[in-house]
Amino acid sequence: MEERILIVDDEEMICHVMSRRLMREGYSCATARNGKEALHHFYKNNFSLIISDIRMPEMDGIELLKKVKAVHPNMLVIMITAYPEIDLALEAMRLGAYDFIIKPADLELVAMSVKRAFEKKRLEEEVEVYHKNLERLVEERTVKLQQAYRTLKKAYLDSVKVLAEAIDAKDPYLRGHSDRVRRMSLQIATLLGFSEERMEILEYGALLHDIGKIGIKDEILRKPEALNPAEYEMIQEHPLIGVKIVEGIDFFKDKIPMIRNHHERFDGQGYPDGLAGEHIPLEARIIAVPDAFDAMASLRPHRKAMSLEAILFEMEEQKGKQFDPNILEIFIKEKIYKA
Repeated sequence: MEERILIVDDEEMICHVMSRRLMREGYSCATARNGKEALHHFYKNNFSLIISDIRMPEMDGIELLKKVKAVHPNMLVIMITAYPEIDLALEAMRLGAYDFIIKPADLELVAMSVKRAFEKKRLEEEVEVYHKNLERLVEERTVKLQQAYRTLKKAYLDSVKVLAEAIDAKDPYLRGHSDRVRRMSLQIATLLGFSEERMEILEYGALLHDIGKIGIKDEILRKPEALNPAEYEMIQEHPLIGVKIVEGIDFFKDKIPMIRNHHERFDGQGYPDGLAGEHIPLEARIIAVPDAFDAMASLRPHRKAMSLEAILFEMEEQKGKQFDPNILEIFIKEKIYKA
């Protein structure tokens, strides 16, 4: 059956260009210029997926999403938003949007997101069939179900990586920082004997540890000089801002301690809670080490990137003060910084 897509954007050219690109993939496309017009199409026709801008006249994308989900909870919806509106995109994800894409939208990225959405839909339908025919299908479908589960997990991780890249883009000097912290944190956790489930939780937490920087002004993050005390206090708010952003999403509940406490110090002089020693969640103590290393290794507006020798010397000086001694020893001895 041909998949039908409804594209909603108040800019007619965007609708036209996006429609042409997706029709090349074999999809049938209809367009609307606002949420109100989109609802008219939605009620009269069957669509497999909706791609909607957030900012539109008469009815915006968030309101459209709410009305569509009230009628068809499983409808696939991809939101398109300008970079400063990431908080609205996160709200859309809470309301059940499948994915979001940042403007200016790359047409190849749009096509990939649509393909992934339909793959997700197909896999979920297969899972439903599997459960209805559990006894008959258990042997022949087990391997396929496991592959579907891995694919779904990868799709979710890919979406979180896109969000992490958007966070890093707030500070161009730290582009790729979240992913580097993720890789180094996972290596440390492997040597500590983390289970697969705990590793997965750490992976998401490491990717999103700086999500609160979305709420920090660009002029502070990109300031070419050293921060003054008032500006530094604003920066220190980002762990609590991050908690506020994700606390309403069930999936992120077990990642909150990493987002909140990755700037605590082993000696109790960190923020926001002043936790010390093993009162700091282990995952947060792990993230703190590669987070600090990568920050020192990165070029900053007010200083050059530090040399490896200088960084390791500084970290050794902070052993038992800023960093958990055991984690720092693993990081340096096993040369995790080369990850």
